[in-house]
Amino acid sequence: MNRKEIIEVLNKLDLPKSEYVVLSGASMVMQKVKSKTSDIDISVSKELFGILKNNATIVNSFLGYDVYKVNDYEVEFSNNYSFFDKSNAVLINDIYFQDLNSIKKMKENFNRNKDKNDIKKIDLFLDLKDNLKYEKELYKEGITLIAGTDEAGRGPLCGPVVAAAVILPKNYTLEGLIDSKQLSEKKRDKFYDIIVKDAISYAVGVVGAKTIDEINIYEASRKAMLEAINGLSVKPEYVLTDAMPLSMENSKAIIHGDALSLNIAAASVIAKVTRDKMMYELDEKYPMYGFKDHKGYPTKKHLEAIKKYGILDNYRLTYKPVKALMEVNDEEFVKE
Repeated sequence: MNRKEIIEVLNKLDLPKSEYVVLSGASMVMQKVKSKTSDIDISVSKELFGILKNNATIVNSFLGYDVYKVNDYEVEFSNNYSFFDKSNAVLINDIYFQDLNSIKKMKENFNRNKDKNDIKKIDLFLDLKDNLKYEKELYKEGITLIAGTDEAGRGPLCGPVVAAAVILPKNYTLEGLIDSKQLSEKKRDKFYDIIVKDAISYAVGVVGAKTIDEINIYEASRKAMLEAINGLSVKPEYVLTDAMPLSMENSKAIIHGDALSLNIAAASVIAKVTRDKMMYELDEKYPMYGFKDHKGYPTKKHLEAIKKYGILDNYRLTYKPVKALMEVNDEEFVKE
């Protein structure tokens, strides 16, 4: 069950909402830690237990308590009232859901393999939720001019890799700003306009296909990031990167940086939107390749277009799909 289906089931049951709390997996789904759950576990008040058990069947036992399943519904409950705690619960659609810290504590006590996996998901989610985590640590040291940098375009077969560097004001917030890959194009464009308006400074670095072939995409991404940082009109006191170590002092590479740092998330949006605009321009010149749709990534339609029309001079010749196509075609296959 996904979020919509969970709410539908609970609404159909039409239980008094003050008399139960949704636990564990279903609560994790509703708080976007997981995408789906197989059933809904609820903790109920003594009064509601007395009513529900008349329309339920005992399906197993857990921690010494009988577990009941509501007839015709994938909803389970027991007379273990220790989890019926609304004090820290999260209210969604007027329904109480167990908060993530309580779920984590509960699962630590259960200590089953599936609980261990859920704990990891909760820990990662809570870390990602604080997207000023690293900035706040630097603020404590008196460092406020913090640049985030990220790139777009490692995977495409053609076009440049583009990096951006962004310095946002101290304690800046922008609700909904996350890694650009998780945003719709409409939202990216909206955030792009806000970021360029609000940023203390921002800049981009662009490294083309020929250089990518010469030094490899990893080094090209690093080069683009350094170009972006050096292009800032305000010199940063510290630089945060998305998993890319830089050969410079006062910098830190962060795994999942585009989710843990708002400055990096902002840079990911600037880089992605900038590169997409370049691919739209390329599409106007060569519409038969479909660049506006795939942005240079190796989709089926893109590969078919390459076979039909040949390889342009902005293709990355060291990338396997491109090399493979070149090996089965003559020299005229590479267009100027």
